[in-house]
Amino acid sequence: MCPPGCFHSICENATRRGLLKAGFTLGLGAAAAAALPVGKAALAAPTSFSETVDLSHALFEGFPTFSGEKWFTVENIVNFAKDKVNLNRWTLVEHSGTHMDAPIHFSADGMSADMIPISDLIVPAAVINISARAAENADTALTPDDIKAWEARNGRLPDGCCVIMNSGWHKLVGDAKFAGRDAEGKNHTPGFHIETVQMLIAERNVKGIGVDTLSLDTGLNSGGAFPVHYEWLGSGRWGVEAVANLDAIPESGAQLFLGIPKVKGATGGPTRVIALL
Repeated sequence: MCPPGCFHSICENATRRGLLKAGFTLGLGAAAAAALPVGKAALAAPTSFSETVDLSHALFEGFPTFSGEKWFTVENIVNFAKDKVNLNRWTLVEHSGTHMDAPIHFSADGMSADMIPISDLIVPAAVINISARAAENADTALTPDDIKAWEARNGRLPDGCCVIMNSGWHKLVGDAKFAGRDAEGKNHTPGFHIETVQMLIAERNVKGIGVDTLSLDTGLNSGGAFPVHYEWLGSGRWGVEAVANLDAIPESGAQLFLGIPKVKGATGGPTRVIALL
């Protein structure tokens, strides 16, 4: 997420950078096996699943943004009635709808979306529900204590997982509360606490974090400071924002597949997030 006007702030800030930590690779048919070094493909066991859940919002003109500006438009340039073919032209900001933030989004030399290994886009999901707290306080954040409470129930975070915040905001698309913009122009939405991502970087092997809001940071930290974006993306890891339908998957046990367009140099892009159960 990066609302208009934040780019100068981004360029003026420095952050530490790095490559994604090597985590375990989840084999999912030939696609994941192909990402392994020659001679290692045979070691990747296929993943078995019986159910799929779509965790993406449909992107539409007027999909909410923090600033209220329209970031996605559709123009029909060829239609079936006249040409016997339908064809649309899209104009979009990369970070529209359900989308990924690549490391380059908030770093000078991080990986762009096309550079992220596909084995890092097929990962276990750890869903942490803070919706009761968020309903009382829109400025709340996912804390290290929330991580510890999840681990007390489910065991240590799986290697190479994506930690996803379920704040209940995924049910608010179409409601003004989704963007959380008040009369003073401040945004009130939940996100990750800076201490949480610092803990995940230092003490856990996590490849991605996700939120059901428009920003990895809380809304109040998304007006130029972006501490979570700088810390997390600057470490070489990815994030995914505006994740949908999180009540339909368990807090542990699901696998995620993130399908992001392979656009050279992309800082992110609209993403089909699919849970495999």
